[in-house]
Amino acid sequence: MKSICLYFQVHQPYRLQTYRFFDIGINHDYYDEFANSSIMQRVAQKCYLPMNRLLLDLIKEYGSAFKVSFSISGMALEQFESCAPDALKSFQELAKTGNVEFLAETYAHSLSALSDKEEFMRQVKMHAQKVEELFGQKPTTFRNTELIYSDDIGATVAGMGFDVMLTEGAKHVLGWRSPNMMYTNAINPNLKLLLKNFRLSDDIAFRFSNQGWNEWPLTTDKFTQWLNELDKKDEVVNLFMDYETFGEHQWEETGIFDFMAALPGAIYKNTDLKFATPKELGKQLQPVAPVHVPYPISWADEERDITAWLGNDLQNEAFDKLNALSSKVKHINNPSIQRDWLYLQTSDHFYYMSTKWFSDGDVHKYFNPYGNPYDAFINYMNVLSDFIIRVENEGVDVDEELKDIKEAVSSMSEKAEKAVKKAAKKVKETLEKGKELNFDDIKDMSDSAIKKLLKEIDIETLTGALKDTKEDLAERIIPNLSTKARKEYDKLEKELKKVKKSDIRKYRKMVEDKLNELFGK
Repeated sequence: MKSICLYFQVHQPYRLQTYRFFDIGINHDYYDEFANSSIMQRVAQKCYLPMNRLLLDLIKEYGSAFKVSFSISGMALEQFESCAPDALKSFQELAKTGNVEFLAETYAHSLSALSDKEEFMRQVKMHAQKVEELFGQKPTTFRNTELIYSDDIGATVAGMGFDVMLTEGAKHVLGWRSPNMMYTNAINPNLKLLLKNFRLSDDIAFRFSNQGWNEWPLTTDKFTQWLNELDKKDEVVNLFMDYETFGEHQWEETGIFDFMAALPGAIYKNTDLKFATPKELGKQLQPVAPVHVPYPISWADEERDITAWLGNDLQNEAFDKLNALSSKVKHINNPSIQRDWLYLQTSDHFYYMSTKWFSDGDVHKYFNPYGNPYDAFINYMNVLSDFIIRVENEGVDVDEELKDIKEAVSSMSEKAEKAVKKAAKKVKETLEKGKELNFDDIKDMSDSAIKKLLKEIDIETLTGALKDTKEDLAERIIPNLSTKARKEYDKLEKELKKVKKSDIRKYRKMVEDKLNELFGK
């Protein structure tokens, strides 16, 4: 009997506040507390709480027959504790059922597996301890940040005692082979590998609400038909996705919650599949072959590689300068230094510097607080400069590191500005072809452009336009409001609890008219 393995990633970073050159050496507060708290609370309300209730109801309905698995980064767990304790409690209620497996990962959702084996192992152990503390489970399955994997990384994970690891079923790695089998690490066969079925996973995670997709709308009957069409020799279907798919990336209005509520029943009715956790599959399935992955893969973008984080000079410079501190920081017994060392390693900081989406017009799903990759790089390097000074104040010699950062910022500036200008030129060319800007385009504008737009729009229009809008768009606009405007917005937002869809369209049209008047052709 085939198995189906449902796995969800949960992660929220500690986003940096705007940190300028003149803050270096004076201000050691790096994080945007308002953005981090508000985003966590909103995602908890839209995704974590309703989806956890749905899963709990399914477990009550189907008993031990329905099972899922999670990995929750240490960054998300900390923010649950401080900003969304109800969400944490709901995950703990799921853990008590015995039907949910919690996996280990890097505590900081970091890229340490690519650069620092000792730091990687430290973070994994730290995260495993946190999972055991909060959920009463000692993880035996591992998933690396963004499913990043290679032969060497897998061997390290095997050496730490893990039985199973999750990664991407990348075409360029598998070739003709199916992702729907159990494999092993090429160096240490003791580590079993479960590979994501990216087509079926992404049908839910990315294409579910895409009305331009030739299979839209996706129904449970259609999905179970696809499951039945799989090769009879296949043993497991791994559906791996971001948990924020439900309610944030795919809004409730798309029917995503209804789809998930009906999916187990449809699977039991229309297929012979059973649900299983990675730990159970590790005991039930025998590997068919080792899979050779000499170079790191991930579940990101079409390339399924690591270029979303380390694909340009900006990202590599920032990453290298951060990791140059590793041997110095580990000897410092200062809790605030150790905390910031973890937070600054989070992969999101490097993702924000990616020029892939900026130059190619590809829309990455995670909220990006920066207007362009260069701003993300400069902001991060300013923070890192201050962090290095604090390390020096602990009695550690970092003169060389400070010099390197100054040289890096100087040398990268010209390259980064050229990349930004190239992308801006493409935007301008698009406008000159006559394409009008729409409401969603605001999220790709710089902070200064957004502020210019906000000066021309009254708060009532803005409040109405933002009703039921996407999180990434709202989080680009709201922080750019003045203090007075923000108070007016908060007041109106509470008063305008229900707004007709026709009125929302009217308000957005007013914003779009002003947008094109200011920045259009």
